[in-house]
Amino acid sequence: MKKWIIIASLAFFLFGCGHAARESELFQHDSLFKNMDHTKFSLWGYRNPTPETMKKSGEQGWWGIEVPHVPAK
Repeated sequence: MKKWIIIASLAFFLFGCGHAARESELFQHDSLFKNMDHTKFSLWGYRNPTPETMKKSGEQGWWGIEVPHVPAK
């Protein structure tokens, strides 16, 4: 019985990860980062974002699908 619970849990975990990977569009690209500016920001600049990095991210399309914000009630 324990074996079946473990197998079912593993299956649910893997299906969940597969769905998340499909939604993130990660596998539709040939690289993790859009370009070198995005790489530099992701590795070193994310702690101190500037208006310049915000402008670059919008112009160069660094981020994937937009997740709508739902305000808390």
